[in-house]
Amino acid sequence: MAEINIVLVEPQIPQNTGNIARTCAVTGARLHLVKPMGFAVDDKKLKHAGLDYWHMLDITYYDSLEDFLDIHKDESDFFYFFSTKSKKVYSDEKYPQKSYLFFGREDRGLPESLLLANREKCVRIPMMNEARSLNLSNSVAIGVYEVLRQQNFPRLTNFGTLFD
Repeated sequence: MAEINIVLVEPQIPQNTGNIARTCAVTGARLHLVKPMGFAVDDKKLKHAGLDYWHMLDITYYDSLEDFLDIHKDESDFFYFFSTKSKKVYSDEKYPQKSYLFFGREDRGLPESLLLANREKCVRIPMMNEARSLNLSNSVAIGVYEVLRQQNFPRLTNFGTLFD
């Protein structure tokens, strides 16, 4: 069974984090928020973007990236770092059952030192060369659904019903 962990390192925009929380809720992914953040957790924009899915979230907060890395040091083989600076395409990676997908701040991404120390685990979402980056919440959704696709969408409903 897939265990997807979304790690947001210093998110700055509450609406993005709310949208990501909603993605986590509907896919069963766990959300890890690494401080400092650019908003308070009780921010109305955050709550509004996540709608009424907050009760479905498995969410953990960390005081710093160092705090997160220390707590999860035994799981580092499962870390994947999404960055525009990577040369490897995200869909070329084979994700294990347990995966931690890292995403950085909206304005500067993940710390360069983290990327340099983990070059082989860095992946990118292809985009036009002239574009700076994709929206954070869209990037997270792409990453989560790639892991789920590779595992045949475990626990997710794959069909709907049209109503006449």
